Amino acid sequence: MPAAITVEGLSKQYRIGARAARKTFREALTDSLATPFRRLRSFGRSSHREADHIWALRDVSFEVQHGEVLGIVGSNGAGKSTLLKILSRITDPTSGGAVISGRVASLLEVGTGFHQELTGRENIFLSGAILGMTRREIRAKFDEMVEFSGVEKFVDTPIKRYSSGMQVRLGFAVAAHLEPEILLVDEVLAVGDAAFQKRCLGKMDEVARGGRTVLFVSHNMAAVNRLCHRGVWLDGGAVRMIAPAETATTAYLSDGAEAEGERRWTCDEEGGGNGKFRLRAVRVRDQQGSVRRSVDVQSPFCVEIEYEHAKPIAGLRVGFRLLSSDGTVVFSSTDRDGEGRGRPDRPAGAFVSRCEVPGEFLNKGQYSISVGVDVPMIEPILFVHNALSFSVESTGGVVGGVPDNRLGVVCPSLPWSVERI
Repeated sequence: MPAAITVEGLSKQYRIGARAARKTFREALTDSLATPFRRLRSFGRSSHREADHIWALRDVSFEVQHGEVLGIVGSNGAGKSTLLKILSRITDPTSGGAVISGRVASLLEVGTGFHQELTGRENIFLSGAILGMTRREIRAKFDEMVEFSGVEKFVDTPIKRYSSGMQVRLGFAVAAHLEPEILLVDEVLAVGDAAFQKRCLGKMDEVARGGRTVLFVSHNMAAVNRLCHRGVWLDGGAVRMIAPAETATTAYLSDGAEAEGERRWTCDEEGGGNGKFRLRAVRVRDQQGSVRRSVDVQSPFCVEIEYEHAKPIAGLRVGFRLLSSDGTVVFSSTDRDGEGRGRPDRPAGAFVSRCEVPGEFLNKGQYSISVGVDVPMIEPILFVHNALSFSVESTGGVVGGVPDNRLGVVCPSLPWSVERI
């Protein structure tokens, strides 16, 4: 049986830069007279500068079997959305091709086809038709779509009067109730409020377990690990890895993060700051003060963020997110926690903000640190995703005995009492 999707040598090149402005007759005449001389000067050189073009995809090849759920991961600009647009026939590849066996539906942008002057009811039929559903299919699922979206009271109201969240919920409800053989999904689980996101994830789980072939693009690594059998990691438009989903997401999250327990930024290095604030270093130290890339599950450790700024900054806040290997945020903390209200000045100079993490708190595993700097409610200054990675190792149980394999991100030693009754 042939694969549901076969991608072979797929490449896509875009030309970058501003579109040429319209010329007057005089400018066009002058330009035509100068063209032979420009050609003479450029003889022997390429007619198109490489800098004018960018490869969004380069020689991408993989297969997706019928009934498989494949996750596509990678940083912004890696080519994930371009890949789905080519498979959806929205744009053509520069070279290579893809063979798709089965009816395809694409959920690339929630709310595709909505018209602001039409009611929710009318837009359900319009959007469903655009997404490939027949009128009979839409009628059969109409009540289910409306109930899922939660806009029952407003279904006959023009959607220009809907909030943005209501429009998003209605758009996802329509697209999520498609019944194609192959579904292409591009980052739709980040829509709506927390409760609706949970419903979206449940619906995608239902689709995945229903035996349909799914290509799923997302920055939610936990969702990729939960829904997908395998993962494709795209990096700079090329395939970096094809592996089981958890292996691919772990490798992607660990990529680029310093593995020696410390990462430093030089003055001229991008990502270290802006004109008024510069991030100098992020490191992990054990309780003896040594920089470590691995700490013991029972021992406390310290996260240090070193930085400088040339002028005082009122209300400056420096903090970090700690993420597990699947991208789940374990916790966030800042050096303003517990200070209460007010925005005291942070004077000019070089500083180190330290956060103490207790022992017997994190479970064993691989973790990463993302650093954020801002003035709350006023100005975002800097965010460095995946700035540093480190591991927590278990050399003994939480009571110092033999190692034990406890589930969960945290592994606290909690107080217990035993009373004879």
